[in-house]
Amino acid sequence: MPTTEQMLSCFILSYWATKMYLPIYIIRIDERTNNVSFLAGEETMLTIKPDGEWSLET
Repeated sequence: MPTTEQMLSCFILSYWATKMYLPIYIIRIDERTNNVSFLAGEETMLTIKPDGEWSLET
């Protein structure tokens, strides 16, 4: 289950992605690290840590 901070960050990132007309393909929790992976568009991969901080993966 995602943390409250992760859910808030995920909501904000979803809003930004759809505002830029990027489709959201998958949102998934990695059980090993408890990070949320977020794939939007063709090449935008974001990782949301349990504290709500997010980073862009390349």
